[in-house]
Amino acid sequence: MTSANSMPPLPKGMQVFERGWLSANNILFTGDAGSLLIDSGYSSHSAQTLLLLEGALGTRPLDTLVNTHLHSDHCGANAALQQRYPGLVTLIPPGQADLVSRWDAAALTYTPTGQLCPQFVFSDVLEPGSTMRFGAQNWEIHAAPGHDTHSLIFFEPQAGILISADALWEKGFGVVFPELEGEQAFADVAATLDVIARLKPKIVIPGHGKSFLYTEAVMALARKRLDGFVADPQRHALYAAKVLCKFKLLEVQVQRYADFAAWAEQASYFNQIRMKFFSHQPMAEWLSELCDDLVRSGAATRDAQHIRNQ
Repeated sequence: MTSANSMPPLPKGMQVFERGWLSANNILFTGDAGSLLIDSGYSSHSAQTLLLLEGALGTRPLDTLVNTHLHSDHCGANAALQQRYPGLVTLIPPGQADLVSRWDAAALTYTPTGQLCPQFVFSDVLEPGSTMRFGAQNWEIHAAPGHDTHSLIFFEPQAGILISADALWEKGFGVVFPELEGEQAFADVAATLDVIARLKPKIVIPGHGKSFLYTEAVMALARKRLDGFVADPQRHALYAAKVLCKFKLLEVQVQRYADFAAWAEQASYFNQIRMKFFSHQPMAEWLSELCDDLVRSGAATRDAQHIRNQ
């Protein structure tokens, strides 16, 4: 019997690779129908992703790769997996298929954020409202706009397992990037939270962090966070800017502060946030304040020459 505080076992043939925050978690399914991986992680972690897969698969190939959405931390190792497994079928959300086909790294936000995502190809798109076989179970595909306009979540109703990507974490959800781009995306976050509440999952496997039991308290925390952002969009923008800084530090680990500042100047997405919400501050002053906040929170350290991930 499962206690209230313990995690029920996952279905046979399903395992989660919990990654650091630079790479999204990977979910691997194996069985008679073949092998399938959800999300590939960041490009600089490609070797680690391959080692995890080879440790689980042995000599058998990876047959299918599925992306919840196309942020670099979720699909950055796609190209490496396609090179390692030439027969790999890659399935992506439909909304950005044209951008991937013609590889528009700017529209896909890789260039504007200064993030790395080697070019990959896809075999087909995933259709919200349909079901797909992952391992031995049929999984529902649901649209989950908000964090990303085109994001998807996956739900297995028999065991009540939700693969939530960045739509729901144990303590909130991911940055609402479309809102920073001028869309009214907070309403999309609320609608996606409504979808999850209706599904009533038992287990949530998020895009980042450990898997957790779904409770009303988890949903209440997410809704409270959303209400705070709706009431104060500048607070959300500040959070987003610090997330982008932290992501860069996770990638480089340590960097001369002058080089870190040069990245901030060149990353047009970062500049877009400043101009929309903090235009009264020069970039150098604003960036220094953001870094000071990261230091105070224990997320970074800084000396006269360098800034370091912590």
